[in-house]
Amino acid sequence: MVKHIVLFKLKNEVSVAEKQAVALKFKAAIEALPSVIPFIKHVEVGININPDEQWHIALYSEFNTLEEVKAYAVHPAHVAAAKLLADVKESRSCVDYES
Repeated sequence: MVKHIVLFKLKNEVSVAEKQAVALKFKAAIEALPSVIPFIKHVEVGININPDEQWHIALYSEFNTLEEVKAYAVHPAHVAAAKLLADVKESRSCVDYES
C-alpha cells in the first residue's frame, strides 16, 4: 500500500474567505475522484482549522502501487481538480511512502 500525502500553502494575499471557498471546491473535486479513478483506494482532504499553522490544505490518499500514484497525478480528472488551486497556491509539499 502506498500512502500519498500532500500539503498545500495558499498565498498570503488571498483573503480568508477566498481561501475557504477554493479549499472547499478543491476538497469536493478531489473527494469525487474515486468514482472516476477506480484505483484510488481512499482519499480525503482536510482544511486546516488552526490559523497559527502555515499549511492550509492536507490531502491523504492510498493506492496499491507508486505507479498508480503516478497515473493518478496525470489523470485528466485529477489535473482539473488541481487547477482549482493554481491561482492561489503558494507551495506544495508531498510524501509517498509504503506501509
